[in-house]
Amino acid sequence: FQQKMDMEIDDPATGTSSSRLAPMEEVKPTVKQIKRIAAHSHVKGLGIDPETCEALPEAAGFVGQIAARTAASIIVDMIRGKSMAGRAVLLAGPPATGKTAIALAMSHDLGDGVPFVPLVASEVYSSEVKKTEVLMRSFRRAIGLRVKETKDVYEGEVTELSPVETSDSSGLGKSISHLLLSLKTAKGSKQLKLDPSIYDSILKQRVEVGDVIYIEANSGIVKRVGRCDVYASEFDLEADEFVPMPKGDVRKSKDIVQNVSLHDLDLANARPQGRQGDVTNIVSQLMAPKKTEVTDRLRSEINKVVDEYIESGVAELMPGVLFIDEVHMLDVECFTYLYRALESPMAPVVVFATNRGKTTVRGLDDKSAHGIPPEMLDRLMIIPTMKYNEDDVRKILIHRTEAENVKFDEKAFDYLSRVGSEKSLRYALQLIAPARLCAQTCGRELIELEDVEKCTTLFMDRSESLKKAEETQQRLAAKKA
Repeated sequence: FQQKMDMEIDDPATGTSSSRLAPMEEVKPTVKQIKRIAAHSHVKGLGIDPETCEALPEAAGFVGQIAARTAASIIVDMIRGKSMAGRAVLLAGPPATGKTAIALAMSHDLGDGVPFVPLVASEVYSSEVKKTEVLMRSFRRAIGLRVKETKDVYEGEVTELSPVETSDSSGLGKSISHLLLSLKTAKGSKQLKLDPSIYDSILKQRVEVGDVIYIEANSGIVKRVGRCDVYASEFDLEADEFVPMPKGDVRKSKDIVQNVSLHDLDLANARPQGRQGDVTNIVSQLMAPKKTEVTDRLRSEINKVVDEYIESGVAELMPGVLFIDEVHMLDVECFTYLYRALESPMAPVVVFATNRGKTTVRGLDDKSAHGIPPEMLDRLMIIPTMKYNEDDVRKILIHRTEAENVKFDEKAFDYLSRVGSEKSLRYALQLIAPARLCAQTCGRELIELEDVEKCTTLFMDRSESLKKAEETQQRLAAKKA
């Protein structure tokens, strides 16, 4: 919906004021996210030497897989050179050899704002919609669009944030009549009188005195940029980013860059209140709650508008990475659909991953390498990944303990490294968190050998679990006999 905002600007220098009406659209708040430690949060890129253009043994959080990372860097260069049309990449290798990490590192090296969309092949069958529709949505999510606009905004550091209350008609309660907001830049300051609806957006953005914000003059949309760097010396746990105080006047023309995906534009145009064909209006309505069905006709119309914006220089297409794990789970119908999708002018970089050898293609009686039809294999650039050696396992565990801020003594870490080499790397990685809890239970932050040994007795690895299951099955069979 749209409302009206009455904005009065008081200039301390002249003492004059002006008023104007501008549409206001309620937007979903940007909540401060708490960063969690994910499985690949330590991976920052492929770790390529800029001189030799080959992967370093240990760089950017990556360890080993030198040949695979070097091949992936060549794929990244081909993507930048727009030479990947109609082709995809297959990462094939044993479990826990860094296939997902390589795909994620490729998206890091492609640059900021490039979408990375992970998808497990079994998700295609777990949705209420058609298989091809799930794949299409994932394709559209992985295609980014960077929209560049010049807007009239009020920008500065918040020095005053004062809601003015008035009694309601019944006299029993109070309501906010308007909001007084003062913004300061390096050149001057202004006081704004805002509608109460703007105050709601400010509250949702968690704007406080000392934050740098901007308000779009035409729509009234509020955007919190960050905490002013004059407060950088203070101990503030809530400050997610410090930014310099804006220069120039409070009211100015500002180049605003917004990153959206084609799927976001699909949803925005499908809403009754969205105005199709106008990307600048679509972006402001992405988070509205109501939506209708996205059709192929609607997607075609959006593609035409996007092409026009790209040709005019207003927008830039950013093909992202669509990572499909366990690709052998897809059936022949999905692969047939992918043939056409990969040849589309607006296709992302598709990276498949599998740990299977020769197996049956779903939907066919024939067997093929990696469970992929030969027609699709001809379109793939296959990158093999190898099992980690003992030294690589140790280095990876060092990276993970640093990422999780966990400390081991030397004997405990040697034992954990040996477990990772003899059993599996994933099993060793999964023991880090419970080992820390065992140490904390004993009142220690340093993990000792007894903590790791206790966890190995409490939690079995894959081979030990299989052995127990086979022994149980044999005992049951003996009882029946």
